[in-house]
Amino acid sequence: MADLSQYTLPNSTDVCLLDCITAFKNLNDREKKYAHHISQASWYGGLIVLVQTSPESPGIFLLLQKMFRAQPVNELKNLATELGLSTEEIDALLIYAAGFYSNMGNYKSFGDSKFIPNLPKEKFEAMVYGSVAGKTDPVGMKALWNAVSDRMYSLEDRQRELGLGEKGTTSYFSSNCDLQDAEVAQEFLIAKNLSAYNTRLFKKCTQGSGEVEYEVRLASAETGCSGAMPGCPEDILGTHKFTPKGWSTPAIFHVTRGDYSKLMDLVAKNLEKAKGAVANANEEKMLSEYIISFTTGSLPAHKEGSRYWIKNKGPVVETYIGFIESYRDPFGVRGEFEGFVAVVNKEMSAKFGQLVEKAEQLLGLLPWTAAYEKDKFLRPDFTSLDVLTFGGSGIPAGINIPNYNEIRQDEGFKNVSLGNVLTSGYKDTKVTFLSDKDKELYTKLKIPSFEVQVGLHELLGHGSGKLFNEDENGKLNFDIESVKHTETGEKIGSWYKPGETWDSKFSTVASTYEECRAECVGLYLCLSTDALRIFGHEEKDGDDIIYINWLNMVRAGLLALEFYSPETRAWRQAHMNARFVILRVLLEAGEDLVTVKKITGEDGNPDIRITLDRSKILSVGKPAIGDFLRKLQVYKATADVEAGKKMYDTYSDVHDNEEPHFISLREIVLARKQPRKMFVQHNTSLCEDGSIGLQSYEASPAGLIQSWVDRFPSTDVDEIIQELWQKDKPYFE
Repeated sequence: MADLSQYTLPNSTDVCLLDCITAFKNLNDREKKYAHHISQASWYGGLIVLVQTSPESPGIFLLLQKMFRAQPVNELKNLATELGLSTEEIDALLIYAAGFYSNMGNYKSFGDSKFIPNLPKEKFEAMVYGSVAGKTDPVGMKALWNAVSDRMYSLEDRQRELGLGEKGTTSYFSSNCDLQDAEVAQEFLIAKNLSAYNTRLFKKCTQGSGEVEYEVRLASAETGCSGAMPGCPEDILGTHKFTPKGWSTPAIFHVTRGDYSKLMDLVAKNLEKAKGAVANANEEKMLSEYIISFTTGSLPAHKEGSRYWIKNKGPVVETYIGFIESYRDPFGVRGEFEGFVAVVNKEMSAKFGQLVEKAEQLLGLLPWTAAYEKDKFLRPDFTSLDVLTFGGSGIPAGINIPNYNEIRQDEGFKNVSLGNVLTSGYKDTKVTFLSDKDKELYTKLKIPSFEVQVGLHELLGHGSGKLFNEDENGKLNFDIESVKHTETGEKIGSWYKPGETWDSKFSTVASTYEECRAECVGLYLCLSTDALRIFGHEEKDGDDIIYINWLNMVRAGLLALEFYSPETRAWRQAHMNARFVILRVLLEAGEDLVTVKKITGEDGNPDIRITLDRSKILSVGKPAIGDFLRKLQVYKATADVEAGKKMYDTYSDVHDNEEPHFISLREIVLARKQPRKMFVQHNTSLCEDGSIGLQSYEASPAGLIQSWVDRFPSTDVDEIIQELWQKDKPYFE
């Protein structure tokens, strides 16, 4: 029996306004139009996440939109009272809806576990039928409810979390796919020089022939299995026979396009409108390539657009859009759609600019030789942004993009820190597992220390380290005679072959491994007085920042246990997996650098106390993190999946075999967990006089719901979502 408290959102969940009013007002008319049109593209594209998350998410979205569009929240609350719902049940319904919109589906964007309504199913049903929408269209609303209600409330083992095959639910793959199918498809894609980023995989049912048949479906406005995709092999669309390694007979692959077709078309059309308000030629060329990509399905065109995006230094309005992060693909190679629009915070960006200036000096402090560092550090844009729009499943605190390694290594990248996300969403309402003395300093310095960590993590974490590879002509990008393996002292014996990438080689562990590497870089380099000085921290203040940054990482490693599933022995969140690994490394360092002890809390219930000996951070902590970080880098650089995964899996293992008995501590962590905050975002609109208006909302579940009603006020989008939902249904029954 599932513990319902772990699969519902507490009514006490905070909703924060992602305030961008002042930043938006400071834009000129052209900049506002540019921001508006890309915001529209981001919101339309963000709806794709519904289809990427779970089979029922599109239907739940339709149900909620129809209910809340037909009458205001206050009227629905009055109806709920008339129908006998308690105040708590009314709040639970609103929290569920707000949570669904915030996550763009019924699985948490941070943690990948399912959440269900925290009110009886029959009372939710009564609300659906009793609402204005239910009375206006009783047949349609009943059909919607019947189609989604069972899955909405289901906590069957396979539906409790996102995963592949028997391990969970995903709609990146049809429900009959498992890990072997994912591996076979990846082998095919590499052989055909086709990226998985903008694809989904559907396994066809075959009868009699014994042949296995797959559809690789690319996202594009254009449909079908013919036509040109710039930068892709000419004959890639269509049917291919491919014999995977170890197979005696070939599998059949149908490469098609047109996934999310009508949404992709809306994205492209709004980007076309944005071209009329660009600030420079780089922005125009960037948008042109994105439009080609989203229209045709060409990922090379998106890469080309990203190249122009990198060249667009210091824009007032910063954006990025496409299939970006692969965290939620259980195989780790398919990108979730996201799009953001943000306004530069000049004061904080100046600090990040100084960090970029010092980057080469700070990179020299990392625990590997120059041979393992990029041949040339390509100085990126690094800005602090106030988010106006973030369409997708969740909003991060910082981003290092693009994720195309060949561009990052040879051409450059950008870093962004999302300032209003940091200040709004990262304040703890209640600090657990620390002593009273630590709580006071932690509360005071968590955000400034986190700003340091985010800056170092994004710029010098994700931005550091070389990948050893071989090009199509057999040329290596390192000297095989002189470069030695840091751990064995031998010559380098493995590297990335043509067509191989970091994601394709390390697949399921790639995201969390890389996040761990970046987090370790942040911990290691925050010990530098030069790095701290850039952020305005010196002497005693700097020592306190170091202490709280390390303490925050240790505490996060304990909190990470919420995101581990003992039933499947799997981690559900890449960053939290990484932080637990770091906690294990620091505990292994010994000398009581870190202690984690079970105690009795002031409330008489089991509690945990974490301690970090700040006097041993330099003498014990730094060497431990440095040694581990060096191994992370060398295994990544040399494409040594076997050694890298073995090491990482060892530290990822959660067990009760020895102190501090993490499986047992997990129960305490769950009992004392704090709900993750939700963000309500502004809407922009085109006014009759041609100007761009900004609509704000109250920071409440009702305000968040209303923002989504206003975002998609007509039923046109409903019809598109309905069509996509129906098209996918046969693959998930």
